Amino acid sequence: MSALHEMTLAEAAAALRSRRVSAVELVQAQLARARAVQPAINAFIRIDEESAMAHARALDSEAARGHFRGPLHGVPMAHKDMFYRTGLVTTCGSAIRRDVRADTTATALERLDAAGAIDFGTLNMAEFAYGPTGHNVHVGAARNPWNTAHITGGSSSGSGAAVAARATFGALGSDTGGSVRLPASLCGVTGLKVSYGRVSRAGAMPLSYSMDTIGPLARTALDCALMLQVLAGADPRDPTTPAQSVPDYAARLQQPLSGLRVGVPNQFFYDDLDPVVARCIDEARKVLASLGCRIIPIDLPDMRAAEVAATHVIAAEAATLHGNWLRNRPQDYSPQVRARLMRGLAVPASRYIDALRLRGELLQRFLSEVFNQVDVLHIPSLAIPTPTLAETDVGGGAKMDRILALLTRLQRPLNFLGLPSIALPCGETASGMPVGMQLAGRPFAEDVILHLAHAFQQVTPWHARQPAIG
Repeated sequence: MSALHEMTLAEAAAALRSRRVSAVELVQAQLARARAVQPAINAFIRIDEESAMAHARALDSEAARGHFRGPLHGVPMAHKDMFYRTGLVTTCGSAIRRDVRADTTATALERLDAAGAIDFGTLNMAEFAYGPTGHNVHVGAARNPWNTAHITGGSSSGSGAAVAARATFGALGSDTGGSVRLPASLCGVTGLKVSYGRVSRAGAMPLSYSMDTIGPLARTALDCALMLQVLAGADPRDPTTPAQSVPDYAARLQQPLSGLRVGVPNQFFYDDLDPVVARCIDEARKVLASLGCRIIPIDLPDMRAAEVAATHVIAAEAATLHGNWLRNRPQDYSPQVRARLMRGLAVPASRYIDALRLRGELLQRFLSEVFNQVDVLHIPSLAIPTPTLAETDVGGGAKMDRILALLTRLQRPLNFLGLPSIALPCGETASGMPVGMQLAGRPFAEDVILHLAHAFQQVTPWHARQPAIG
């Protein structure tokens, strides 16, 4: 058997269920791995060794009596440090909250707890989830396990790095403008941005009320499906979660895949691709065709307008949330986050309202003009290879807008429209850095994009590659 930490989440859950491994053994292995890689990648903010071991012993006692709490019984995970747990400090990657203990527990954590998962720590993130690179002046940047001179992507930087380094079997992240998919793509793992409202945000740090989503990062689409099964569904604490049924995501993955219509946009998403990225995306599209998918060129509504409108919405809503701290503690923000929040205060109400009105119009056009012709969109995650920490360390200066736009351009329109999208590795550069792609679908079609991602991963090797670290 390979080292325990090298198992996928699905393999770990199955091994625990069959009693081939105990929760104590798995937690010990994961803690050892986390300690081994932390000096190089700075993925963790806190590791809760004592509580995790106590939880593992209790779950093993239950398993010995034939009782399993749920599908994740005994699986250890760490999560982005923005999910509140009563009595514990949740820093949100900031100086402002570094000593604040939570008085509530996030619904997402409660649901993972109920499924038997073991929470063993919190993961690095961009300050207040407002940054796509992974830089953090307060706790230090998370570093990419494939090459620590390169960015992880953000804002779920520690989540992407820890999953890639096999230091956690899965992790929660948030995605407001690409913050799950960017770290997944740049770190060579799988990350799911869910439909707006699919997963409760109660008890999670907000950034942009009308665009925030919570989603899993893990090694495979199957792993993400297992996590989503636990996380998805209505929550009275979050009124944006609809009262609609949750599909059996894992069961759907086992069904035959044939005749799925995969759209390749004629506009926006394929503009100005680096040749290496273009080659990887082209090869991936050939794989999708070999799986029986119909590849269909498709015209899109104005995605540039969606990108600009999304920027206004996030800026205005984030500035509103941070208004009190901006007035009273501006010195406690990093220069970049403070600059971006201050800019949000200057967004006119008329521009914000116009952006919200545009969202409904564009989504309606997307549903009628795009998703009546195709089932899934196949698009790149990033137009360029993974940049370095030095190249993207721009603070709040003149280069900030160009760097941020370069990283988020292919992500943000999907957040604006509330569409689900899964990011997964589809190739590598000459230096071995991962290249990622996205599969996007209509609202609440997570089962469709997970199905296609899983089929792709059954015939390609990219998700199984491991960085040589630790």
